Amino acid sequence: MSQKAIVLDEQAIRRALTRIAHEIIEKNKGIEGCILVGIRTRGIYIANRLAERIEQIEGTKIAVGELDITLYRDDLTKKTETQEPLVKGSDIPKDINDQKVILIDDVLYTGRTVRAALDALMDIGRPSSIQLAVLVDRGHRELPIRADFVGKNIPTSSSEKIVVELKEVDEADQVSIFEN
Repeated sequence: MSQKAIVLDEQAIRRALTRIAHEIIEKNKGIEGCILVGIRTRGIYIANRLAERIEQIEGTKIAVGELDITLYRDDLTKKTETQEPLVKGSDIPKDINDQKVILIDDVLYTGRTVRAALDALMDIGRPSSIQLAVLVDRGHRELPIRADFVGKNIPTSSSEKIVVELKEVDEADQVSIFEN
């Protein structure tokens, strides 16, 4: 696979997340009753960055949780010697019942990850609403799922791959398109 283009650099990612933070605040008329829940792995880092921006704008902290969807995936892969799935666990710091949950991920593609996340959330509690925020929407949906907040729409072909790199994991902030 070879890199075709860098579509978001560090500044573009920062601007996109700032815009999403403002949109979340606007749509929910503030952040009361809201919780950000990042989908492992990169969704968690994006959720933390959004929480920082929301706190800067609103002057109030917003709760942030982590969701592990490993056991809810329809393409469950075995990653341990015992052929059991590698589960890291979810960490939701407060009760999600009757809360507005903003689910956060890096890339929206087929919608299957989001479907798994919805199942996982419903096993934890019954939110009043669930919204979806993604850094990149690349299209090619297989399920009827749409993001409420999108950093950037990047139309891709099915032979291309979107790679999100974040400093917390990859030591760089950029979004690239790779092709086979």
